[in-house]
Amino acid sequence: MGDILAHESELLGLVKEYLDFAEFEDTLKTFSKECKIKGKPLCKTVGGSFRDSKSLTIQKDLVAAFDNGDQKVFFDLWEEHISSSIRDGDSFAQKLEFYLHIHFAIYLLKYSVGRPDKEELDEKISYFKTYLETKGAALSQTTEFLPFYALPFVPNPMVHPSFKELFQDSWTPELKLKLIKFLALISKASNTPKLLTIYKENGQSNKEILQQLHQQLVEAERRSVTYLKRYNKIQADYHNLIGVTAELVDSLEATVSGKMASTMLRASLAPVKLKDVPLLPSLDYEKLKKDLILGSDRLKAFLLQALRWRLTTSHPGEQRETVLQAYISNDLLDCYSHNQRSVLQLLHSTSDVVRQYMARLINAFASLAEGRLYLAQNTKVLQMLEGRLKEEDKDIITRENVLGALQKFSLRRPLQTAMIQDGLIFWLVDVLKDPDCLSDYTLEYSVALLMNLCLRSTGKNMCAKVAGLVLKVLSDLLGHENHEIQPYVNGALYSILSVPSIREEARAMGMEDILRCFIKEGNAEMIRQIEFIIKQLNSEELPDGVLESDDDEDEDDEEDHDIMEADLDKDELIQPQLGELSGEKLLTTEYLGIMTNTGKTRRKGLANVQWSGDEPLQRPVTPGGHRNGYPV
Repeated sequence: MGDILAHESELLGLVKEYLDFAEFEDTLKTFSKECKIKGKPLCKTVGGSFRDSKSLTIQKDLVAAFDNGDQKVFFDLWEEHISSSIRDGDSFAQKLEFYLHIHFAIYLLKYSVGRPDKEELDEKISYFKTYLETKGAALSQTTEFLPFYALPFVPNPMVHPSFKELFQDSWTPELKLKLIKFLALISKASNTPKLLTIYKENGQSNKEILQQLHQQLVEAERRSVTYLKRYNKIQADYHNLIGVTAELVDSLEATVSGKMASTMLRASLAPVKLKDVPLLPSLDYEKLKKDLILGSDRLKAFLLQALRWRLTTSHPGEQRETVLQAYISNDLLDCYSHNQRSVLQLLHSTSDVVRQYMARLINAFASLAEGRLYLAQNTKVLQMLEGRLKEEDKDIITRENVLGALQKFSLRRPLQTAMIQDGLIFWLVDVLKDPDCLSDYTLEYSVALLMNLCLRSTGKNMCAKVAGLVLKVLSDLLGHENHEIQPYVNGALYSILSVPSIREEARAMGMEDILRCFIKEGNAEMIRQIEFIIKQLNSEELPDGVLESDDDEDEDDEEDHDIMEADLDKDELIQPQLGELSGEKLLTTEYLGIMTNTGKTRRKGLANVQWSGDEPLQRPVTPGGHRNGYPV
């Protein structure tokens, strides 16, 4: 109690200071009156006020320099009286400063009587250019400011469509109002009450603890990825061992009957590495499909998960081909069936988990060339996926996997044609208008799908119907922080700029100026691709073959490479309860079938076609394959 009394005056003073700062006027009056009645002394806190006469003078000087276009005076005051922590750390302050530089750069163009003095104008433009190349470079990846990096290079900004807004009568007053409000906010914030300072300092230690926890989380995630890889390898070896065991049992049974042991038995008894054994136990697919259609939602989910795992964790090559061929030969997804109730219908299940796991399995099929060929046999598959893509708003992962499957479908020309005719380009452009709300997977696969569809003449003609919107979306994506999408954006731009009407629209919006901004900031590969795009933009004649349709369905652009993404098995929704079967154990315990050889020779593809990286992409690709240096 004695300690409280010793500091009571100071504590009451802190409360009074905060109430005054927060403008609780009535509360402050009542508080002061009660303190006086009770004889409690109020300690007067000492602190500078930005609202005193000196601060108000500085504020007026800043506004006057803004009105007079006095660039040097304004920014001298700005840097002297606005702390660097606010100028460099506050996003609103950074954006405001950017627009203030624009204001002074175009001041003479807007407010000079007659023709502006060229030397003075050049000086202001040069000052703005220096800002863009130094401090302003931090905002070069922000879509909002991207067009303004071309401002110093445009001969007459007043007539350029990209800068029309700057020369409207309302633009300067609105900017001035933002400046005044910002100064008022800084004015208030600079008189931070001691009570608030104490609170912030205490919160800093909590922040450090959170940072440590975040670091530990990152490390734990890194370790989990390592363990997952080890687990997948062990599981694959387990699958192989089961396959050897099944063959041994069959061969031993034959031996008991007086028949000779098979070649496979002798090979099984020889010392071999597990990874060299491609066999997995065969399954009772008739029973499997029946339970997928009639079983409980939980059983359906576990079966779909196990079937996917069998495909994704199998060794690339003969083992994976054997698994896939078994699925296809037994028509696992009912692509050859015309029954009303089929496994494919699980894509429209009322269960979110079943719907998601069905989408994951279809995406896994689509990751393999033979799987895509199998799915393409049923035209309803594409229609169902397109419908699910547009309707799915509950589950992000379901939508990602549907999109991933469609993107891989776009490697096949007949499916490209169908997607273009179904208006998928318009849907993609609409989604990509707001890329910051998309996951990395959705963004990459959406842009890659758009590019693949834009490579076709029908796709380019579809883009020409909304040329302005398509060009705006693609130019905005050029500056996106996710650099994985750049090759697809460049490829789409290069492709659609072969259409004269789109080239004309691009020139009108100053596309070349926007592209040249990226030449200064991109890496060597990006620069070379953009130079090809600029060359395409400035071409006058159509490239060979563009006037003719490229929609011959007999040709297939598909490359014969298979890429199984790690994302297919991420963030699993279901885990088995104690005693509940799942994964390969569920399949081999409840659905073991008769061992059959379903191997099939792989068809030859265009495996020798390589992408140099110097030119924009001009063949269909999928992100998983492109990261490995070749189209899938």
